[in-house]
Amino acid sequence: MNARPERRRDAVDAIIDQWADVRPDLDTAAMEVFGRIGRLARTMGDRMEKTYARFGISRGEFDVLATLRRSGEPYTLSPRQLSATLMLTTGGMTGRLDKLERAGLLRRSPDPHDRRGLQVSLTEEGLRIVDEAVGAGLAVQTEALSVLDAEQAGQLADLLRELLRD
Repeated sequence: MNARPERRRDAVDAIIDQWADVRPDLDTAAMEVFGRIGRLARTMGDRMEKTYARFGISRGEFDVLATLRRSGEPYTLSPRQLSATLMLTTGGMTGRLDKLERAGLLRRSPDPHDRRGLQVSLTEEGLRIVDEAVGAGLAVQTEALSVLDAEQAGQLADLLRELLRD
């Protein structure tokens, strides 16, 4: 007989048990999944915020620097391109750009192809910081995933991709 191994219980299990006591008619399978996804997102978000703080930046500021870095040399995009990629309002983007520019991590300059437009570019210091921060962030994420083997981590990535497809 193949008995399933006893699983460790977590806070979501306690919530599910409470719902089962008061509303046994509910199918809480979705709550089990999304409750854990939400808790994991908050936990990892906090860990990433602490990691990036060591470099003097927030998660949101890291996102701006990383978007510029991923764009490839010359690490330059328009504020509109950054806003669209990061799904931020122009006001939200302006605040991040102001802080990062004051810190010397990026610079804004006139767009040579559009006299009304601006370009945002990484500085050498911005490139150094984002390269160090991305490595540190990946180390934190890799450590968190270390409770899974490579096959399990791949399956989880595939399943989450399916959930996000729609």
